[in-house]
Amino acid sequence: MHQYDYLIVGAGLFGAVTAYRATRAGKRVLVLDRRSHTGGNVHCEEIDGINVHKYGAHIFHTSNREVWEFVNRFAEFNNYVNSPVANYHGHLYNLPFNMNTFYAMWGVTTPAEAMARIESQRREAGITEPHNLEEQAISLVGRDIYEILVKGYTEKQWGCDARELPAFIIKRLPVRFTFDNNYFNDPYQGIPKGGYNRIVDALLEGAEVRLGTDFFDDRQHWEQICNKIIFTGRIDEYYGYRFGELQYRSLRFETERLDTPNHQGCAVVNYTAREVPYTRIIEHKHFEFGTQPTTVITREYPDTFGRGKEPYYPVNDERNNALYERYRALAADDPKVIFGGRLGEYRYYDMDKVIASALKLELDE
Repeated sequence: MHQYDYLIVGAGLFGAVTAYRATRAGKRVLVLDRRSHTGGNVHCEEIDGINVHKYGAHIFHTSNREVWEFVNRFAEFNNYVNSPVANYHGHLYNLPFNMNTFYAMWGVTTPAEAMARIESQRREAGITEPHNLEEQAISLVGRDIYEILVKGYTEKQWGCDARELPAFIIKRLPVRFTFDNNYFNDPYQGIPKGGYNRIVDALLEGAEVRLGTDFFDDRQHWEQICNKIIFTGRIDEYYGYRFGELQYRSLRFETERLDTPNHQGCAVVNYTAREVPYTRIIEHKHFEFGTQPTTVITREYPDTFGRGKEPYYPVNDERNNALYERYRALAADDPKVIFGGRLGEYRYYDMDKVIASALKLELDE
């Protein structure tokens, strides 16, 4: 007899949802996380009554009604709508690209004028077969939008010149010919009142949770005490980097408390100029319409990835995807472990997709 039916490595959303389902099915569940807190990257830290998104902005949005109803069991969501602003050399533009953006950029007031501007620039570029990200973006939205709102931000995010990046990274760029600043098209959107910790804590009720505990420090012990492992960490790390390491981009954050009630007037401002070292500033109180006399901001800097840093964005190019398939083939022949989440499945998941995946996971009877 094993001590636990499931050992879940990682207390983020995938691990927490899986723990919830397993405990409700009467299973004995142990959750490990090497961090000192639960929630993974959605973890919030309270500062002056403000729920600070410790690992960057997390705005819940989905078109999946089942997922929306599921998360609303555990927290009440407010009606926050993501409407970020782009700052380019002090000039402000609404995102995603819409009529407000085009008016600020060109002074046009009708969709026909905006369409004509973009089409003219696309024709002038004369790109029939894009060979890199720069050519792909210009062929989609023209040179002005690319130079002001895409180029610098993208180069910071990926750490190289846009002409060195493959075209497939930008398959499409959202362009709206309406005065609509809502970034997402999903019908369900909001921030849980009181932060994401409330959801994660509720999901983990009934499971045993051990924080500050690294699975790899005593791997043999953890494997012996459970019937099955749900692993939400890096799949290449689980297999000892047998075929080599999967590539990621990382982030680093600088968080600052300010003695002012309002620093930038919205939750997210993107800085699209290449020479500004950070990609955006997040003002956390605006996610929950805070009225505190102080505020907390976070500057988000793209970073190279290496062991000891957090892996945020998988580099899903041809080489890395082929490498992942080799690890996935190992997993398919390994009855002891199930991989889930963005690291286990090596894909960039929005929160609703992580939850949907965990809800579909087949658990033992």
